[in-house]
Amino acid sequence: MGFWQRLGQIEGGLASVGAGFCLFAIMIMTVLSVLGRYVFEMDLIPGGYNLIERVAFPLLVFWAIPLAHRDGMFPKFDMLQTRLPPMLYRIMASLVLLVEIVIFVIVMWYVTEYAWSSVESGRQFQISSTHWPIWPVILMVPLAFGLMLLEMFRLFWITATGRNISKPNTED
Repeated sequence: MGFWQRLGQIEGGLASVGAGFCLFAIMIMTVLSVLGRYVFEMDLIPGGYNLIERVAFPLLVFWAIPLAHRDGMFPKFDMLQTRLPPMLYRIMASLVLLVEIVIFVIVMWYVTEYAWSSVESGRQFQISSTHWPIWPVILMVPLAFGLMLLEMFRLFWITATGRNISKPNTED
């Protein structure tokens, strides 16, 4: 099994298991919160909103982003593909990918810097009357961006060299 296939399995695992669990947790916490508020007139999950807002939802999003990018669910520069000659399209698509890579490298730099400072400071968030560490959740953001950058470099290589232009998301 090749590197890109293993990477796809990691991304699939993060998206299906990790993001799926987060979505399930959001649904359960929301149902229990509404049930507690309107039926039992009490908060069944103290700080449930904070758990959803600061843990479950960010993890759901950042664990699903790399797979969404790999599966081609991000907007792409392909509306001119049928109208341009293949070589010109390849050049334009490569330039667009290069700009995306530069932007994501810059974002990755600042996200990693923020995550590192969160770890160093032991960043926390409040749930009810206690404080929980938030830095493990923040560490997932550079991981997601790193996986996306790997996929972008792969797509750039495929596009720039002219291999698999019609299906840039297939395995090498």
